[in-house]
Amino acid sequence: MKFDKHFPTDKLKDYIKYYVVSENDVESEYKVLPSAGLVIGFQYRGQLASIKDNTLNKLTSAGITGISDSYKVFRNSAHIGTILVYFTEIGFTHFTSNPANELFNLSLSLDNIFKKSSVNEVEEKLAIVLTDHQRIKVVEHFLLSQLKDIQADKLIIESVKLIYRSKGTIRVKELNETLCISQSPFEKRFRKVVGTTPKKFTSIIRFNSVLDNLNETKTLSEICYENNFFDQAHFIKDFKHFTGQTPEQFKRFL
Repeated sequence: MKFDKHFPTDKLKDYIKYYVVSENDVESEYKVLPSAGLVIGFQYRGQLASIKDNTLNKLTSAGITGISDSYKVFRNSAHIGTILVYFTEIGFTHFTSNPANELFNLSLSLDNIFKKSSVNEVEEKLAIVLTDHQRIKVVEHFLLSQLKDIQADKLIIESVKLIYRSKGTIRVKELNETLCISQSPFEKRFRKVVGTTPKKFTSIIRFNSVLDNLNETKTLSEICYENNFFDQAHFIKDFKHFTGQTPEQFKRFL
């Protein structure tokens, strides 16, 4: 299996975290855990499907997945090849006028967001090129053609920094007070740019901080305390919502 990271050109680095070229020769089923940004995927060969309630839903070869507050299950065909575009927390809104929150918990065909002709052109070029470098160039050319000359929302950028700095433990009320903005307009701006509410976003960041802690030699009680959970029962309930497993079950596979 291949999962190689590539980093964007300077003009895109504020909006794109990185690209991944992923290939797998074996049909497999896998779980994707919640992360802090939207993701675009282009299958240049093979087929991808999502699984929900034991139902298989075939996905289009060019798609986008919004922020999710729970895990998703996917199945890839044998000999699949995919380029993934991982947006920064504020990146998506610099390429389209669609509010990011409209994609919350969804995986959609990319032509719901961009012109079908533009998406088709990318797919046609990806079908021809042979190297990862060429594939990244095709995708970057598409992204640069869609990049809009708009002002970044500095208040939302600052709020994201504060959430990361606290490892997701900061309360929304504290964000409002620190940024001198009332809850309703702040939440509206945050949802549009980031893709979910500040409260759900902080819970995702806290969850990913917990995942980092699980790789260390800490007890569940220590992890619970360090990440400001009310009690261990609350911690286990939240963790199971995000992963479908208890922390102990999850840790066995690390």
